[in-house]
Amino acid sequence: MLDTAQNRPALPPEIARRRTFAIISHPDAGKTTLTEKFLLFGGAIQMAGQVRAKGEARRTRSDFMQMEKDRGISVSASAMSFDYKTFRFNLVDTPGHSDFSEDTYRTLTAVDAAVMVIDGAKGVESQTRKLFEVCRLRDLPILTFCNKMDRESRDTFDIIDEIQENLAIDVTPASWPIGTGSDFIGCYDLLRDRLELIDRKDRNKVADSIEINGMDDPLLERHVPAQLLEKLREEVEMARELLPTLDRQAVLEGHMTPIWFGSAINSFGVKELMDGIGTYGPEPQIQSAEPRQIAPEETKVSGFVFKVQANMDPKHRDRVAFVRLASGHFTRGMKLTHVRTKKPMTVSAPVLFLASDRELADEGWAGDIIGIPNHGQLRIGDTLTEGEVLKVTGIPSFAPELLQGVRAGDPLKAKHLEKALMQFAEEGAAKVFKPMIGSGFIVGVVGALQFEVLGSRIELEYGLPVRFEPSQFTSARWIKGDKQAIEKFANINKQHIAYDNDGDPVYLTRLQWDIDRVERDHPEITLTATKEMMV
Repeated sequence: MLDTAQNRPALPPEIARRRTFAIISHPDAGKTTLTEKFLLFGGAIQMAGQVRAKGEARRTRSDFMQMEKDRGISVSASAMSFDYKTFRFNLVDTPGHSDFSEDTYRTLTAVDAAVMVIDGAKGVESQTRKLFEVCRLRDLPILTFCNKMDRESRDTFDIIDEIQENLAIDVTPASWPIGTGSDFIGCYDLLRDRLELIDRKDRNKVADSIEINGMDDPLLERHVPAQLLEKLREEVEMARELLPTLDRQAVLEGHMTPIWFGSAINSFGVKELMDGIGTYGPEPQIQSAEPRQIAPEETKVSGFVFKVQANMDPKHRDRVAFVRLASGHFTRGMKLTHVRTKKPMTVSAPVLFLASDRELADEGWAGDIIGIPNHGQLRIGDTLTEGEVLKVTGIPSFAPELLQGVRAGDPLKAKHLEKALMQFAEEGAAKVFKPMIGSGFIVGVVGALQFEVLGSRIELEYGLPVRFEPSQFTSARWIKGDKQAIEKFANINKQHIAYDNDGDPVYLTRLQWDIDRVERDHPEITLTATKEMMV
């Protein structure tokens, strides 16, 4: 995180009990199932849903878009707030699919820690590695959950070695699995010397927890079959000698990750992980901003928009801005200054989320995520304060990797299409470019699946069938430099120039050669693949 000075005042109790974190993983590692169990144990739902529900089995709460329900994948980050023991958890579920990585990257700017879910059989996968790198750039503390231990999985030491080697982070076991696959009977909790046994009959129930006095306690023999017990004793002894012991400071600095083992679908290991987030996870942290950093204990309220979701409720053309509160104690009806437009804004109907369910939020503290319904005033990267001109920094926008032209099925509806595209651009769901020459729009995305999502959403939410067409361009770069130099360059290269939804000039390219040529022939300007989402 940022420079957390040792002499900072203690946080007010309400802020100190907040834990704001994201769950990251490769698709199918069990992230959405784990989210459901968090809600279940937090008392937020009565019965956990299933990602691919059959018949009457409930759908998951955190996947609320129609496409997510149909495909069993998460394509949009959703936020949930609930209490667990003395803590207030603000959990952000992110899309695991790499085609939606930009939404995930931005979400990671709004949290103080990440829970990394890995599959016991597959270990560290490509998307996990990418997301981990983003956490590393921000020095986010990471807690790891190794899921699916009730299926055939790899050797425990192999899994730990792979995390250490691939991600260059110290790993310390918080629990140790007993058996794998059909022989998996539970875990030994190394932090509290307890034996946790799995109950396969009721997936929404936590099984027995037996207090043990060390590895030689005769109670172990009563509950663990002899051959598994021998292996457990041997492995735990090796683990204690070879692996580092848990150091909360090292975890908070992002150098060490504790790992819990379990099976989210069987509700096993989840409670221990939640206790771990409460005990070892960070309190709300200092936020980087211009011209100064924002500390959570400041009395004045400030917050920033890290996500905009349009039409969460298809019956109302609504747009909700997800705001991470960076400081202070927010109350409903407060007047906040929208820094970009310098206009005051009365927040009269802020909402707290439980995925697609929401309730009016009467108050919020630093670390909380609240939703502010608005009609397009709030955009990603906007900062709200009690009057001071502060701009939160570090919220990225990435150059798209795929470009396509888009047309409305009905040519008379071109104006409607423009409105829909601008809305999705402000939401961050796609980049929309208006070429300098010719009519129509070019849409840019990070992954091909986004075109499908976009097409189906424009049709569902606007009743507007659209078709995507191949574009001669393959990539886009923002143009930086002196205003006159940019204008001169744009006039020479009109056929390559477009403007994004903020009105910033963009250079559309066909080949890497185009970019190299511009850099060689026009040293007065620079082409960049990322843009800070600040206006």
